[in-house]
Amino acid sequence: MTDHSLPDNPARRDFLYLTTGAVAAVGAGVTGWSFIDTMNPAADTLALATTEVNISSMQAGQSVVVTWQGKPVFIRRRTPDEIKAAQDVPVSELRDPQTDAQRVQAGKEEWLVVVGICTHLGCVPLGAKPNEPKGEYGGWFCPCHGSVYDTAGRIRKGPAPTNLTVPPYAFSSDTVIKIG
Repeated sequence: MTDHSLPDNPARRDFLYLTTGAVAAVGAGVTGWSFIDTMNPAADTLALATTEVNISSMQAGQSVVVTWQGKPVFIRRRTPDEIKAAQDVPVSELRDPQTDAQRVQAGKEEWLVVVGICTHLGCVPLGAKPNEPKGEYGGWFCPCHGSVYDTAGRIRKGPAPTNLTVPPYAFSSDTVIKIG
């Protein structure tokens, strides 16, 4: 009988060990990268990360509702009377004390941008459309449980604990607001 075993060759054995180790390391890296990559937001979520709104055709007193990150956002071009009413409210009377200036951008006081979700139970308040009730403070009214918001989106009456949220936004130009 003949012995068909290969002769002991340390150089070949070292090459096989190194090659096997390299293939295992690359496999682990690819597996780890794909796992980490699954934690990134999906493309459709990234697409909703910002929303640009052309406000050039909005008249004083008019509101629009846009969607940002799957949530309604109310953009209102406030009238001088609405701005004055919001600025004249004593902050000490507010459940969630914020001045009007803290809720709008300096020099752009006529524009109010708030997330249109009631802070009580997540309903969408009425008041963005001309024929909808705005509540006794001229802002928004949530008919589900009676929360009433003023012209700065601050809670004035009802069970809502906090003001309507002001999302991050900036004016890209005089006619475009970028939300997010």
